[in-house]
Amino acid sequence: MFVLTVDQRSSRTTDDLVPTAVETWSAGARLPFERTAGDEIQAVYDDPKATADLIEGLLRTQAWNIGVGIGEVELPLPDSARAGRGPAYLHARSAVTRAKNAPGRICAVGGDDYRADQLETVLWLWAALLGRRTSRGWEVADLVAEGLNHEAVGKRLGISQSAVSQRAQAAGLVEGRRARDLVEQMLDAMVKEA
Repeated sequence: MFVLTVDQRSSRTTDDLVPTAVETWSAGARLPFERTAGDEIQAVYDDPKATADLIEGLLRTQAWNIGVGIGEVELPLPDSARAGRGPAYLHARSAVTRAKNAPGRICAVGGDDYRADQLETVLWLWAALLGRRTSRGWEVADLVAEGLNHEAVGKRLGISQSAVSQRAQAAGLVEGRRARDLVEQMLDAMVKEA
């Protein structure tokens, strides 16, 4: 399973983002996000796709330190994410602590250090790519994610297809999609091995 322990950055000088995050990012969770302490939230996932979707959303906001713990969780699952136990929880705690000083503010820890390091490297590269994406780039990315082609995106935005292609390239849409797919595949392989 995947335990995500997520800590809001600069929480003493910004609004409390936890209530919105808990409401927004619990889709697909086995145990939805809940506040664990102060400005920290935690959830449990078992679906690599839902986990990758969540990570992308968290990275997009650039407002969180993200710890991804991969491993076993004691069964049966409790009613609450913060009541759970097991190695994945310990890994998530270690990961979120390290994330505070890591590239992209994201770290991954699992039972297999080699695979966790590989996943973490991909997460750092993905975070760097998404961190450079402008609002115009996200606008194109969101419409492409809805299934629109470049021509339809151009019509929706009132720009040429060539301008859409330029924005897509500058936003790293292809690279971002491949990074996201690779994260999902790596999470899937790691959870099957755990």
